[in-house]
Amino acid sequence: MSEELGRVRQMWHLLEPLHAVLYYAPEAREEAAALGYAVDERWPGYFAWRAAPLGAAGERQVVDTFYSFCPAMVREYVPAVWSVAAPEAVLAARTRAVDRTYRALLAEWIDGPELAEIAALVRRAAEAADVTGRPLAEANAALPWPDAPHLALWQATTVLREHRGDGHIAALVASGLDPVESLVSFAGVGAARPEVFESRGWSADEWAAARQRLEARGLLEPDGMVTETGRALRAEVERRTDEEAAGPWAALGEEGRERLVELLGPLWVAVLGAGLLPSETTLGIGKV
Repeated sequence: MSEELGRVRQMWHLLEPLHAVLYYAPEAREEAAALGYAVDERWPGYFAWRAAPLGAAGERQVVDTFYSFCPAMVREYVPAVWSVAAPEAVLAARTRAVDRTYRALLAEWIDGPELAEIAALVRRAAEAADVTGRPLAEANAALPWPDAPHLALWQATTVLREHRGDGHIAALVASGLDPVESLVSFAGVGAARPEVFESRGWSADEWAAARQRLEARGLLEPDGMVTETGRALRAEVERRTDEEAAGPWAALGEEGRERLVELLGPLWVAVLGAGLLPSETTLGIGKV
């Protein structure tokens, strides 16, 4: 990995927890319950929070944009989530959830100059992102910007996160990996244990069939680990993903990126230190 692409990946590693905490925070669970969503599992709220910028998205659109989720799992929640609350109500509740979550986790910085500076830098990167053909990034970028710096920070982080994710899907498709194959091959490079990927809803038979397809292509060993060819393919996917995510960060310049890294460190520690996020995820952060 080049030094420049390493910096791009570093920015993702630092910002991802600031986005993802919404899906695990008790404040978000309370807001989801107030809308009428079941909260004994996190998926009704997850699909509503993440898909709401698309409008009342149907099953097909969510399957395409969320990619790694089994279509049967998506079908359990979409479009049913919109019969509980309209996307506009979900977006308003999402903003309240982020506000409450950040005030709980980042109270030390919430009204301080450092957080305002972070928000301005991340927003500058987000506004420089070319979201053409990237549906989740484009939908979030089209939302009105909140006035409060901590809310603008979450929105900017989300635009950049979805911008990267949309580019990652394009890289997977270009590499000939379908949704379940993308997970099987990712498990094969040690991104996470196969059990972690069960959260995406694929059956044991679907997982086994994907393994057989990847074995037939010479990408996977019989024990589920990637071959050298498979490892090279996954490395290419990650390289393309980093390249596709690089544009927004060029807008900050080296000085702006270094300043942002310096400022983000304490917030990153605070969010991870809260213990809300799982230690092992399907994103493979720190593993690939």
